[in-house]
Amino acid sequence: MSGHSKWATIKRKKASIDAARGKVFTKIIKEITIAARDGGGDPAGNPRLRLAIQQAKGSNMPQDNITRAIKKGTGELEGVKYEEITYEGYAPHGIAVMIESVTDNRNRTVAELRHIISKNNGNMGESGSVAWMFDRKGVINVEKTGITEDDLMEVILEAGADDLKNEGDYFEVISSMENFEKVRKAIEDKGCKIESASLQYLAKDLVAIEGSAQDAVLKFLEAVEDNDDVQNVYSNADFQSE
Repeated sequence: MSGHSKWATIKRKKASIDAARGKVFTKIIKEITIAARDGGGDPAGNPRLRLAIQQAKGSNMPQDNITRAIKKGTGELEGVKYEEITYEGYAPHGIAVMIESVTDNRNRTVAELRHIISKNNGNMGESGSVAWMFDRKGVINVEKTGITEDDLMEVILEAGADDLKNEGDYFEVISSMENFEKVRKAIEDKGCKIESASLQYLAKDLVAIEGSAQDAVLKFLEAVEDNDDVQNVYSNADFQSE
């Protein structure tokens, strides 16, 4: 299992637990609100909103919640004013991390993150301190039902994708930011079921860790992502063991 998918697999399992606690709804609602604010309330003309709505429906979020979040984003309903902030830093053992947050109070968020990071033996970094170690890429997870790896490869290459990885029970498609929507649409038009699709920070080079170092980094990543204001956490850790 690749280092990237190790953390991705943990996050997928954790998402089902968070969903039971309603925690995942909070993060999706924030994403819908910001997507509607920045790109309008019509999902047909707003790819980011369309993806957020698909994620919401996949998590069994009631339609009323989705509608309210969109209206808060477009200003039709009174709502909290969110801003997106990306933080940089280091997990234990020098592992670089990128932390995406959505907050209505940046002072609270940075104070909480500093505490979490320090408590888990990491360090907060300055802007630009680790961003150069990552590329911003489109990542699309596709269910394997009804398509072979070769057929999917043909579809995505024609649409301009960069890579295809077989991750066990799903395919992971990587694309540039510029081709992300084109690749996503090509997969959708082929009739494949997209489990998730998002822009992510992917490490240019991975750092191999195992044993107690791996445990410490995983504990750090989970603690940071568990913060209510954090949407996503990315690292350059390559976990060597299950």
